[in-house]
Amino acid sequence: MGKKKNGFNKKSHLPFRLNVVFFVVFLLFAGIILQLGVVQILNGEEAQDEIDRTENTTTNIPVPRGEMYDRFGRVIVDNQPLYSITYTPPKGVQPEDRLELAEKLAKYIDMDFENKLSERDLKEYYFLKNRDEMRERIADKDTADLDNGEVYQLQLDSIKKEEIEGYDDAVKEVIVIKKELDKAYALSPHTVKNADITEKEYSAVAEHLANLPGINVTADWKREYPFQNTFRNYIGSITSTEQGVPRDDLDYYMSLDYSRNDRVGISGLEQQYEEVLRGTKEKVQYETDKNNNVVDTKVIREGQRGKDLVLSIDMELQKKVDQVVQEELANAIAKAPGDNKYLENSVAVVSDPNTGEVLAISGQTYNRNPKDGEDRFSDTSHQAVYNAYTPGSTVKGATILTGLHEGAIDPGFGLNDKPVSIAGDVKRSYTPNIGWINDVSALQQSSNVYMFFLAMRMGGVYDMQYDRPSLRLEEGTFEKFLYNFNQFGLGVETGLDFPYEETGFKGDNPLPGNILDFSIGQYSTYTAMQLNQYVSTIANGGDRVKLQLVKEIHDPSRKTEGLGPIYKDYSPKVLNQIEMDPDYIDRVQEGFRQVFQTSQGTASSVFSKQPFAQYRMAGKTGTAESRKYIPRENGDGYYGVDTLNKTLIGYAPYDDPEIAFSVMTPYVGVDASQTFSVSNNIGARIGQAYFELKEKRAKEGVDMNINKEDEAAEKE
Repeated sequence: MGKKKNGFNKKSHLPFRLNVVFFVVFLLFAGIILQLGVVQILNGEEAQDEIDRTENTTTNIPVPRGEMYDRFGRVIVDNQPLYSITYTPPKGVQPEDRLELAEKLAKYIDMDFENKLSERDLKEYYFLKNRDEMRERIADKDTADLDNGEVYQLQLDSIKKEEIEGYDDAVKEVIVIKKELDKAYALSPHTVKNADITEKEYSAVAEHLANLPGINVTADWKREYPFQNTFRNYIGSITSTEQGVPRDDLDYYMSLDYSRNDRVGISGLEQQYEEVLRGTKEKVQYETDKNNNVVDTKVIREGQRGKDLVLSIDMELQKKVDQVVQEELANAIAKAPGDNKYLENSVAVVSDPNTGEVLAISGQTYNRNPKDGEDRFSDTSHQAVYNAYTPGSTVKGATILTGLHEGAIDPGFGLNDKPVSIAGDVKRSYTPNIGWINDVSALQQSSNVYMFFLAMRMGGVYDMQYDRPSLRLEEGTFEKFLYNFNQFGLGVETGLDFPYEETGFKGDNPLPGNILDFSIGQYSTYTAMQLNQYVSTIANGGDRVKLQLVKEIHDPSRKTEGLGPIYKDYSPKVLNQIEMDPDYIDRVQEGFRQVFQTSQGTASSVFSKQPFAQYRMAGKTGTAESRKYIPRENGDGYYGVDTLNKTLIGYAPYDDPEIAFSVMTPYVGVDASQTFSVSNNIGARIGQAYFELKEKRAKEGVDMNINKEDEAAEKE
């Protein structure tokens, strides 16, 4: 075959450079595809999680506190239900959002703003309403080195007083609501208003909840006291939601799952039993998306209101003891207004000497010049644990037992009571020249001289000289006295379940004169609560029993009223048994009986006569020299006046004690005390009140045990 003329074989090919371009493009696409595969296959789930990112936050919702009952089941502290409007802000809420919410909420509720708005509150409102203007006001200032807070303060400072003075009541109400909303923490309910909410307000807010983000209507509570101020000093108090947890203990409370605005006990039994009264908060878990919107809620722990306390206190007896102290204090002042011009108060404690259960505590202060609206008496019963006074001869039972136990005297040891002179200082009994006495009659007639010689023998001085140029006692004598007195609860804490109690002045100067004064109750000081534990220890035969204000703790009832099953029962607790022969205690008990029931007893003029003799009481009187310091009228310091502390300890009946009582009345007039013994009268009438109530309850068939729910039924 012939070839075509001028023909040739063509090859299809692309220029080299174009091939290179295609190759590079291929590699790029391959890389993109590979990367997409990695993202889709290896990281696809993680990327999707980031898109769908949520966060779980747990918050606690408060529950009502536990209630308090007296020993017969009478409600002492209750929770009164209240309407409540709360605010639970989402995360990331801005001040502008809260202001807008406040403006909406102000349409439906009334808020008191009087004396609640500061100048800063008004300025902050002005700032939110004029943010652009605020930025312009400081535009020419150098703020490069300032943080956001400093810049904000600079903007607030630029607001003039006249710019915030013209706000009307409606605006001020918005501001005060906004101020309350600002206190709320993210996802934590905060009470906006829970006092004086009308049904109209409650209903209006409830109807518009859809337009009030974070606002809710719910139930709240406040403490209610059916017996009003009776025993309030020991019940104690709690903070308000505005006060919240005490700032000084903020870290402590926050570590225990409290919120900043939680109500907590800050005094008395409310504080002492905070752990059980607070209850268990409901724990709620909020699930939020990346925009801080709540997408789900879940209750992970049901809430339970606080546990209930059953106190040892008998509120009916408590009211009677208060009345007795008031009446006898007023009588003492009325009968000797001049001599008793410094007499102001008296305090009494009543307990069961066998169990340590406190039945009543009263302290009353007489207001000589009440102003309009003021009461004649004020409750100062806290003095029973806070104020210590020299007790006088009431401690002589402990002195006799110390001397017998330490071998300084033997049972029946006798001497002649007549004045003793030591280095020219003459010491005598309150009734001079009593005559021949022993350990029992020394108590009956309250001999100081007997106690002086007992103290000397404790210090190694056994001769019976009544006129001494000097006195020197063995080292350690004072410490022996302190140790033995401590066994009775004198000079140490009683163990009372209360946040604080004073232990008194012990003294650290063991001079012989101080030791002699100590033996008759003229040196160290004690509280009425300590004296009560001391006389109880003698009354029950030698057991120092812990004093107790709470008998039982109960779980909340599932019914609307009454007590649930017992959570904890406080059985009597013996702190120590005194290291003394029971026969010695019997002798002191006999001495105490003679004080009240025999003609020569220092309190027989009251206790051995009817109507008190029938209750067969025993005890010991006490008179201690004291000095009250009065402010000078010109304000230039103080001047001292001589007064007496009149004390009394006792129990009844003397052969099978059911109650023990202690009474302290400080700053009685020296002359008035010889004709009128306020403490003796208080003690006698306390015994009478107890036994009359006992008789009345026996006739009415009142059970000493409170009504409790059947625990088996409670568990069903």
